[in-house]
Amino acid sequence: MKKFFSLLLALALVLSLAACGGGNGGSDAGTTTPPPADSGSGDTQTPPPAEDVTITVAALASGYEEAYPGMWQEVCDAFTAETGVKVNLICDKNLEDVIGPSMQGGDFPDVIHLATGREKGLTEQFIKDRNIAELTDVLSMTIPGESAKVSDKIVGGFTDTSVTNPYGDGVTYLAPMFYSPCGLFYNAGLFEEKGWTVPATWDEMWELAEKAQAEGTYLFTYPTTGYFDAFLYALMYSVGGADFFNKATTYAEGIWDTPEAQQCFDIIAKLASYTNPVTPAQANDQDFTQNQQLVLDNKALFMPNGTWIVGEMAEAPRAEGFKWGMTALPAAKSGGNGASYCWLEQAWIPAAAPNLDAAKQFVAFLYSDAACAIFAKGGAVQPVPGLTDNLEGDNKMFYSIYDNGADAAMGNFAAYNAVAGLGTVREVFLDPVNGLVNGSVTVDQWISDVKAASDQMRANIMG
Repeated sequence: MKKFFSLLLALALVLSLAACGGGNGGSDAGTTTPPPADSGSGDTQTPPPAEDVTITVAALASGYEEAYPGMWQEVCDAFTAETGVKVNLICDKNLEDVIGPSMQGGDFPDVIHLATGREKGLTEQFIKDRNIAELTDVLSMTIPGESAKVSDKIVGGFTDTSVTNPYGDGVTYLAPMFYSPCGLFYNAGLFEEKGWTVPATWDEMWELAEKAQAEGTYLFTYPTTGYFDAFLYALMYSVGGADFFNKATTYAEGIWDTPEAQQCFDIIAKLASYTNPVTPAQANDQDFTQNQQLVLDNKALFMPNGTWIVGEMAEAPRAEGFKWGMTALPAAKSGGNGASYCWLEQAWIPAAAPNLDAAKQFVAFLYSDAACAIFAKGGAVQPVPGLTDNLEGDNKMFYSIYDNGADAAMGNFAAYNAVAGLGTVREVFLDPVNGLVNGSVTVDQWISDVKAASDQMRANIMG
């Protein structure tokens, strides 16, 4: 993991120069907990317990929660035991549907754990509207129950990326939570049975596609188009390195007319032609596990995903001899490196949170030894030193991907102001993949739309 962390740090330093993702401004909302005391040394001391305060925490019930049911409740209970602050937990697979209506009425949770890239784009909306509270001061807070500051517990570089600092202004708005190497997941048992070699280049991938298709198996599927964000980021990085990646994610003029961009378009278009045709109909937040099941049933060889997939599909039926495998995206050319996107989930505080100080205490507690140990039971790994040392089984294999030669990519497309008629990053870059697969969108139309939208995004970039 040393190589991985050094790669992330180097990459994060580059990405910190570029605006990305989305963020917010500060909040004028009143709080019911005492303001943090100034230690005089730049440290923010944790406020004393407030027995009469109850905060609401809204967390996505993802594959980690499925792997260890009650994970979030256990963390909330530990926080209450340490601080005296009570927690009302909302934990649901369709979190946006649960908290959305009440937020429209002005009733906001105090803390939300919901990453970008979801179909409904709730986090992105808060980012664009600048409705997320600043968290930079949380980094200097003392973790409840410990003597360490939050910044002491986070691996260097993770709070310097466009994922957490969406405006490139040095201000942290989203706390880095569970991280996961993303790549192409497959049935290693099937490859052993067939004597197939995992492709190291895209040319080898296309050769394998023909072999598999001759035996009635499609090369590819994807859970939803949202999973193409990690795929596209890794593809851009493998094709053009950090320079192309940074220019593409900040919509540099003419970037989509370059040979690197054309190679990315060509690869995705060809991959669409080898995708199981049932995929688009199931590529939504309700039916996405049916697409994941295609790999478990040997109806598709590869799918883009993250390490949570093991817990998410733990009870699903599977082909005889099934074994999880994971590989980075193939190299763009022979002798080059593949790439794996580092998916980073985020916790954040709405600007209108009613208990801002207590909410910040909770975010700080998420990096405590107690919270980290609980999350680890569900396979959720935070960017805290030492947490990967004791990984076993599938997770050990997954998190070693960077030690095995893959380049690490991390960062998001730059945030831009909302403009009438201009879609989201997902709508522009990713959702058309469904159309490429079912034939309702042509490659030329997709590329043309990307170029036109990118021009608008560049003209309205936040920062």
